[in-house]
Amino acid sequence: MKEPVNSCLIRFYAELNDFLPREKRQAAFKHFFFGRPAVKDLIESLGVPHTEVDLVLINGESVEFSRRVRDGDRISVYPVFESIDISPVARVRPEPLREVRFVLDTHLGKLATYLRMLGFDALYRNNFSDEALTEVSVKERRILLTRDRGLLKRGRITHGYFVRNTDLRAQLTEVLRRFDLYRLIRPFCRCLRCNRLLEPVPQEEVAGRLPPKVREYFDEFYFCPGCGRIYWKGSHYEHMEHFVREIQRQD
Repeated sequence: MKEPVNSCLIRFYAELNDFLPREKRQAAFKHFFFGRPAVKDLIESLGVPHTEVDLVLINGESVEFSRRVRDGDRISVYPVFESIDISPVARVRPEPLREVRFVLDTHLGKLATYLRMLGFDALYRNNFSDEALTEVSVKERRILLTRDRGLLKRGRITHGYFVRNTDLRAQLTEVLRRFDLYRLIRPFCRCLRCNRLLEPVPQEEVAGRLPPKVREYFDEFYFCPGCGRIYWKGSHYEHMEHFVREIQRQD
């Protein structure tokens, strides 16, 4: 005896439509399925990673990812609300992160540097495996930024985001807007190389490591306790400061 085919009416909202074919965007559509799959599995079978979802309503009721879908269900799927606390109704993921921290996959190294420039904790290594990224995201409660949709479908990952843009500057703006970060920008407080917070250091403690002209014209220095790099406000700083101002004006 053949298993009966069931169906539900499902709609995805806002940027979740990015993962759907054009004919299924911005509208409710009928989806056919066998048995009683968990709503998480049904959502991901349509190409939407569960980490992009913060609220699922079935027949108007907020449900968990483990809820089994029944024939005739009406399903509404909403994106992550990082800047809005919807904990009274959203039960598909843990409580919102209190501190915004990121871990980035191997394709987003330059984006990690730019996030650090703006003061955000952005962990990156060019040899991170998918398993290592998953482990760091889960254990350190970091938002995983990636260009790999499959990586975000891993069940252990609860906080993740698929970066849509390929242009670096557009990626930065996308992340800042997605997580409502403009008001949290604190530029030039982190090491661009290793992500550690910088510490002010007297010139006499680092004088032996400075070029002669730097010792002559600059008196404000910052030291990275992680990699030992020394920073000062030279010509490169002026270019970065101009870049930061341009980014902030886009808020």
